[in-house]
Amino acid sequence: MPTTHSTHSFTRRPSHEVRVGGLGIGGANPVRLQTMTTTDTNDVEGSVAQILRCVEAGAELVRLTTQGLREVESLARIRAAVRAKGCDVPLVADVHFNANVADAAARVCEKVRINPGNYVDPARKFRHIDYTDEEYAAELARLDARFCQLLAICRQHQTALRIGVNHGSLSDRIMSRYGDTPAGIVESCMEFLRVASREGFADIVVSIKASNTVVMVESVRLLCQAMAREAMDYPLHLGVTEAGEGEDGRIKSAVGIGTLLAEGIGDTIRVSLSEPPQDEIPVARRLAAMQADCAALRREAEAAIADGTLTLQLADTDWDTLQLRAAMAAGGALIARRATDLRITASVFPDAALRDLTDRILQAARVRFTRTEYISCPGCGRTLYDLPATIRRIKEATDHLVGLKIGIMGCIVNGPGEMADADYGYVGAARGKVSLYRGKECVETNVPEADAVEHLLALIERDGKRAL
Repeated sequence: MPTTHSTHSFTRRPSHEVRVGGLGIGGANPVRLQTMTTTDTNDVEGSVAQILRCVEAGAELVRLTTQGLREVESLARIRAAVRAKGCDVPLVADVHFNANVADAAARVCEKVRINPGNYVDPARKFRHIDYTDEEYAAELARLDARFCQLLAICRQHQTALRIGVNHGSLSDRIMSRYGDTPAGIVESCMEFLRVASREGFADIVVSIKASNTVVMVESVRLLCQAMAREAMDYPLHLGVTEAGEGEDGRIKSAVGIGTLLAEGIGDTIRVSLSEPPQDEIPVARRLAAMQADCAALRREAEAAIADGTLTLQLADTDWDTLQLRAAMAAGGALIARRATDLRITASVFPDAALRDLTDRILQAARVRFTRTEYISCPGCGRTLYDLPATIRRIKEATDHLVGLKIGIMGCIVNGPGEMADADYGYVGAARGKVSLYRGKECVETNVPEADAVEHLLALIERDGKRAL
């Protein structure tokens, strides 16, 4: 298919190589593509089948939620079954709330993801705690000692680590000291990286994610600066959490991930869609393939910004590719507010479709809202209700509420925190049970799934945000 700039040379930000099983991340390796299963990890057969579908689609790493020791045992069986089928894709254990589970998982898979917000800190309660410097130092010492235990196990078993910060699950400790800021997000990560660097443990990939593309991009840039100041060059994983589904999910991911890729930042990516995980891979592949072209296109377009309007002239004849290229090329200027409007020209597509695409990109970059904003997670083995069906029902009932932000979360891991930017939230609380939020405040708990959408709509109506 036609491309705008197919011969431009491009150099990515240097990072040292991390080996995850037989896969190299960072260094001279290409941008790696990954996804996460949505099956129950204890469903070994179902998880194996889904992993193989993802690999067939092009996934180079696959992550599985690993809540407890039972899931670690299942993960070991999944790994053995996948290997028996001739598939050597590295498997990543996704661990929250339990450092002992991370220790156990490091013995059975190629990589473990831990979340600094809940590795040793308790689950976020949105409490402000006035730490003295001595008290804060004592908390860091506790983190240090516990993390060193995991590093030793990873070193022994040649297991890589991902230090994966989510904006939605920053600890109350970090929030109390740094606030809900990109600086706090970065410090949450750097606390762990300093320990790893001191201990000489280099097999680490770092990620900072947010559902808000502006926060995500700014935080990753600050992390790169912080690592450079402290002589660190860990590879970076990129993603926009809770991007949603359909065109909006793809465009939002392209704005966030693509902006950084076009700057030479990023060694591995995941497009987090509320869809089957194998559907994420073609989108990620397109973004990685367009990295160099969009860097050149972005420079040319930004150099010609006039009266706040960024103009993109695109030659793509494939609509899916054009959407991603436009979002990727425009994201940087819009996020930085060097441009506050966007014009897209492409001769083979109707003006109405291009205007709609422009509106979607401007909303994804948080410049202008012209539709309801949905912050929906991609689902995983922790999801506690029928996520795709629920998203459809909520969208059908609320898609006319321009500017309203609704968070739809499968579980509590990022729930209230990732929805801090949302007006209302729908969060899995237990199997078949849902909690409803107004902002950060939980207003109804353990609502049966069958009734929860109606309860959410009634809450919005009581607040005067809709007319039924």
